[in-house]
Amino acid sequence: MLTNILFVGIGGALGAIVRFGVNETFENYLSVSTPTGTLFINVIGCFFIGIFVGFSMPVKDTSYYFFIIGFLGSFTTMSAFTHQTIMIANLNLTNAVSYIMLTIVLSILATYIGAIISK
Repeated sequence: MLTNILFVGIGGALGAIVRFGVNETFENYLSVSTPTGTLFINVIGCFFIGIFVGFSMPVKDTSYYFFIIGFLGSFTTMSAFTHQTIMIANLNLTNAVSYIMLTIVLSILATYIGAIISK
């Protein structure tokens, strides 16, 4: 149990750091808004979850705790997604609805493609 907690913690810390780096890259170097970075993060995270699912990773395996629960759990985030959706909706409801639909459709598609590629 303690080993699993350690793997979740290390994976979570790394996922959060990578998430921060990706958002910073989108905002500061690519001059793209924060929602675009979050969209990219969520789609890529779903793609990798699909890959791990395709590999049939055992649920009780330490790599599952590290990658799925830890790293990808902190890398992707619904809290940032929902917060940014509200911020967009305050400015333009149509853009907010488009952002929601794009995030959901691309995330599901990325998960499916990841699972297919890994088989």
